[in-house]
Amino acid sequence: MMGEQPGRQGRLFYDICLEDRVPADHLLRQIDRVLDLSWLRSELAPYYSHTGCPSIDPEVLIRMLLIGYCYSIRSERRLCQEVEMNLAYRWFCGLGLDDKVPDHSTFSVNRHGRSATAGSCARSSRAWCAAVWVKD
Repeated sequence: MMGEQPGRQGRLFYDICLEDRVPADHLLRQIDRVLDLSWLRSELAPYYSHTGCPSIDPEVLIRMLLIGYCYSIRSERRLCQEVEMNLAYRWFCGLGLDDKVPDHSTFSVNRHGRSATAGSCARSSRAWCAAVWVKD
Protein backbone atom coordinates (compact mmCIF):
# COMPACT_ATOMS: atom_id res chain seq x y z
CA MET A 1 0.00 0.00 0.00
CA MET A 2 1.32 3.43 -0.94
CA GLY A 3 1.95 5.69 2.03
CA GLU A 4 0.78 9.26 2.18
CA GLN A 5 2.51 12.07 3.99
CA PRO A 6 0.21 13.82 6.43
CA GLY A 7 -0.56 17.52 5.92
CA ARG A 8 2.20 20.11 5.63
CA GLN A 9 1.64 21.42 9.14
CA GLY A 10 5.08 21.79 10.69
CA ARG A 11 5.94 20.83 14.23
CA LEU A 12 5.89 23.59 16.77
CA PHE A 13 9.22 22.69 18.40
CA TYR A 14 12.32 21.02 16.98
CA ASP A 15 15.25 19.61 18.88
CA ILE A 16 18.11 20.30 16.45
CA CYS A 17 21.79 20.65 17.27
CA LEU A 18 23.76 22.18 14.39
CA GLU A 19 26.91 20.50 15.71
CA ASP A 20 25.32 17.11 14.93
CA ARG A 21 24.23 18.17 11.43
CA VAL A 22 27.70 19.09 10.09
CA PRO A 23 29.74 16.04 8.98
CA ALA A 24 33.10 15.49 10.69
CA ASP A 25 34.98 15.67 7.36
CA HIS A 26 33.29 18.88 6.15
CA LEU A 27 35.66 21.55 4.78
CA LEU A 28 34.32 24.16 7.18
CA ARG A 29 35.12 21.91 10.16
CA GLN A 30 38.72 21.63 8.95
CA ILE A 31 38.99 25.41 8.60
CA ASP A 32 37.33 25.98 11.97
CA ARG A 33 39.91 23.74 13.68
CA VAL A 34 42.79 25.99 12.63
CA LEU A 35 41.14 29.40 12.31
CA ASP A 36 41.74 31.62 15.32
CA LEU A 37 40.00 34.97 15.17
CA SER A 38 40.15 35.64 18.91
CA TRP A 39 42.31 38.72 18.28
CA LEU A 40 39.79 40.31 15.91
CA ARG A 41 37.43 41.98 18.39
CA SER A 42 40.21 43.66 20.37
CA GLU A 43 41.91 44.79 17.15
CA LEU A 44 38.75 46.39 15.77
CA ALA A 45 37.38 47.77 19.07
CA PRO A 46 38.82 51.28 18.56
CA TYR A 47 36.82 51.65 15.33
CA TYR A 48 33.44 50.97 16.96
CA SER A 49 31.35 53.44 18.94
CA HIS A 50 30.39 52.75 22.55
CA THR A 51 26.96 54.29 21.98
CA GLY A 52 24.15 53.46 19.61
CA CYS A 53 22.84 50.14 18.37
CA PRO A 54 24.98 47.05 18.81
CA SER A 55 26.93 46.16 15.69
CA ILE A 56 27.22 42.83 13.96
CA ASP A 57 30.03 40.70 15.33
CA PRO A 58 33.00 41.22 12.97
CA GLU A 59 33.91 37.54 13.31
CA VAL A 60 30.57 36.59 11.74
CA LEU A 61 31.31 38.85 8.77
CA ILE A 62 34.82 37.42 8.30
CA ARG A 63 33.50 33.85 8.55
CA MET A 64 30.80 34.63 6.00
CA LEU A 65 33.40 36.05 3.62
CA LEU A 66 35.49 32.88 4.07
CA ILE A 67 32.46 30.83 3.04
CA GLY A 68 32.09 33.02 -0.03
CA TYR A 69 35.73 32.51 -0.98
CA CYS A 70 35.73 28.76 -0.33
CA TYR A 71 32.53 28.08 -2.23
CA SER A 72 32.93 30.71 -5.00
CA ILE A 73 29.93 32.75 -3.94
CA ARG A 74 30.74 36.09 -5.52
CA SER A 75 27.56 37.98 -4.72
CA GLU A 76 27.13 39.28 -1.19
CA ARG A 77 23.36 39.05 -1.60
CA ARG A 78 23.69 35.41 -2.66
CA LEU A 79 26.12 34.74 0.20
CA CYS A 80 23.55 35.94 2.72
CA GLN A 81 20.88 33.75 1.11
CA GLU A 82 23.17 30.72 1.25
CA VAL A 83 24.07 31.28 4.91
CA GLU A 84 20.35 31.66 5.62
CA MET A 85 19.62 28.21 4.14
CA ASN A 86 22.72 26.06 4.76
CA LEU A 87 23.11 24.51 8.22
CA ALA A 88 26.88 24.01 7.86
CA TYR A 89 27.33 27.67 6.97
CA ARG A 90 25.25 28.72 9.97
CA TRP A 91 27.32 26.46 12.22
CA PHE A 92 30.60 27.88 10.89
CA CYS A 93 29.40 31.46 11.49
CA GLY A 94 28.17 30.65 14.99
CA LEU A 95 24.58 31.41 14.05
CA GLY A 96 21.72 29.39 15.49
CA LEU A 97 18.60 28.48 13.55
CA ASP A 98 16.76 31.53 14.88
CA ASP A 99 19.65 33.98 14.54
CA LYS A 100 19.33 36.67 11.90
CA VAL A 101 21.85 36.59 9.05
CA PRO A 102 23.45 40.00 8.40
CA ASP A 103 22.00 41.94 5.50
CA HIS A 104 24.03 41.99 2.27
CA SER A 105 24.41 45.77 2.51
CA THR A 106 26.49 45.34 5.68
CA PHE A 107 29.39 44.08 3.59
CA SER A 108 29.44 47.05 1.23
CA VAL A 109 29.10 49.52 4.11
CA ASN A 110 32.10 47.94 5.83
CA ARG A 111 34.10 47.69 2.62
CA HIS A 112 33.55 51.32 1.61
CA GLY A 113 33.26 53.02 4.98
CA ARG A 114 35.91 51.42 7.14
CA SER A 115 39.15 52.06 5.28
CA ALA A 116 40.90 52.67 8.63
CA THR A 117 40.67 48.96 9.36
CA ALA A 118 42.85 47.99 6.39
CA GLY A 119 45.56 46.58 8.67
CA SER A 120 43.02 44.37 10.41
CA CYS A 121 41.69 43.22 7.05
CA ALA A 122 45.21 42.32 5.95
CA ARG A 123 45.69 40.32 9.14
CA SER A 124 42.31 38.62 8.55
CA SER A 125 43.43 37.70 5.03
CA ARG A 126 46.60 36.11 6.37
CA ALA A 127 44.54 34.15 8.91
CA TRP A 128 42.26 33.01 6.12
CA CYS A 129 45.18 31.92 3.92
CA ALA A 130 46.64 29.95 6.80
CA ALA A 131 43.27 28.27 7.36
CA VAL A 132 42.68 27.40 3.72
CA TRP A 133 45.96 25.59 3.26
CA VAL A 134 45.22 23.09 5.99
CA LYS A 135 47.77 20.33 6.31
CA ASP A 136 46.52 17.18 8.03
